[in-house]
Amino acid sequence: MAASHAGRQPQNDGYRTLSLSGHVGFSSLPDQLVKKSIKQGFCFNILCIGETGSGKSTLINSLFNTNFDDPESTHFLPSVQLRAQTYELQESNVLLKLTIVNTLGFGDQIDKEDSCQPVVDYIDAQFEAYLQEELKIKRSLFSYHDTRIHACLYFILPTGHSLKSLDLLTMKSLDSKVNIIPIIGKADSISKTELHKFKNKIMSEFVSNGIQIYQFPTDDESVSGINAVMNEHLPFAVVGSTEDVKIGNTMVRARRYPWGIVQVENENHCDFVKLREMLICTNMEDLREQTHARHYELYRRCRLEEMGFRDIGPENKPVRLLVFHIE
Repeated sequence: MAASHAGRQPQNDGYRTLSLSGHVGFSSLPDQLVKKSIKQGFCFNILCIGETGSGKSTLINSLFNTNFDDPESTHFLPSVQLRAQTYELQESNVLLKLTIVNTLGFGDQIDKEDSCQPVVDYIDAQFEAYLQEELKIKRSLFSYHDTRIHACLYFILPTGHSLKSLDLLTMKSLDSKVNIIPIIGKADSISKTELHKFKNKIMSEFVSNGIQIYQFPTDDESVSGINAVMNEHLPFAVVGSTEDVKIGNTMVRARRYPWGIVQVENENHCDFVKLREMLICTNMEDLREQTHARHYELYRRCRLEEMGFRDIGPENKPVRLLVFHIE
């Protein structure tokens, strides 16, 4: 009898913890998951919001070290239009289906009152498309091209003053729908002292207006330190360029001016490296998870309630929502 209890540990929350007497094999599950993920590939969708000429296209080209050939936009569009372009990128053996959504004509109209509505409608449309796929009797989510926005890069003009009312209104309309990462574009056009004050002013206005921007997660010990530090640098002040300039014996991406050279990847010159590290290298998966678990879940709950689904029945008794698992 004593031998039969030798490998058992005290019960914990109704579960018993047992020790294994030999190799079983499920320790390879993480490796299986990695192989499956690499074979399937990944998708990532970025929404760029900002006025025409704020440096959106140049920054995206710089971030992914390529040229997306995004046609130039005009200042004379009668209304805001969204243009989505999808590209397939490969780094080592990892495939990434990247969708860049640009806001054409944003802030260019005399009457800017409805400038943010096309953006809100687009984000909701992507949520609705995913929801309709979920509700199908025969679903194909494994092969479904997920177009939900994972990150919104919001470009702020380097005025050195307060945020424009259009910026405040737009971000307030979007902060429950998408992960907003604020960016000061073309940050080399104001001095470092002005830039520091401008950053503090922007963050203060976010707080006073109740705008929730994306915070890099600090609950994972492996990245909590660097993420906590990077949260203090928001909004990122960036400079983008695809031009190679020779400095000494090295070619670097930079912008050349009569008074000197601004290096894109020099952290003393701008926050480009910080943005790339946080957006792509460290937190891309968290952005994807937050989109699904937080923003999409909120949209899904509201839509299901509109359809008549309730967690509480007519007699205030708990009921289960219908969940379709038919393949």
